[in-house]
Amino acid sequence: MDRQRDVGVLLFEGFETLDVMGPVELFGMHPDAFSVHFVAEDSGNVASAQGQKVVAERSLGGDDHYDIVLVPGGQGTRRAILNPAILNWITRMAEESEVLTAVCTGSALLAKAGVLDRMRATSNKMSFAWVKEQGPGVNWIDQARWVEDGKVFTSSGVSAGMDMTLAVISRLLGEDAAEDAALRAEYTWHRDAQHDPFAAAAGLV
Repeated sequence: MDRQRDVGVLLFEGFETLDVMGPVELFGMHPDAFSVHFVAEDSGNVASAQGQKVVAERSLGGDDHYDIVLVPGGQGTRRAILNPAILNWITRMAEESEVLTAVCTGSALLAKAGVLDRMRATSNKMSFAWVKEQGPGVNWIDQARWVEDGKVFTSSGVSAGMDMTLAVISRLLGEDAAEDAALRAEYTWHRDAQHDPFAAAAGLV
């Protein structure tokens, strides 16, 4: 490990709980390598789509730097895509971060902010039509567990964010570190980024 990286996790009302907590659990398996921070438009409690409240200790208006940025999905993305503060923050983070990630319909926020134009990306297959409307200039991949394009990682729905996060850890720390995180979480890592049975279930392939 060369240094500890700061991970900025975006929260907004109605975010999907596992989109956030799955990746956070895995990053947390290597505390010397990753320091996780919750960020929202205003600091304080933010309710997930499932009703749990998570404390955002930082606000979008701060000048904090994040090496890795995680944008979750969830029902709240339908409102968040209309929030200039969120979109402007994503645009800034796309320029400043080492790695930019989105889970599930979080890729709709990246697309709406314009940071996915002419890039390959994927999203939750059950909401794929709506997500694609947010970024007509994006090369949307219908069948993928997650997609890597340069420093940007996007995943399919909910649990796919954990596989994507392990891919991020593998890139930054090596495959052994990703395997160690999965083992300690007792999680079966789907290593094949093209393994996406939910695309067929959604009628996309």
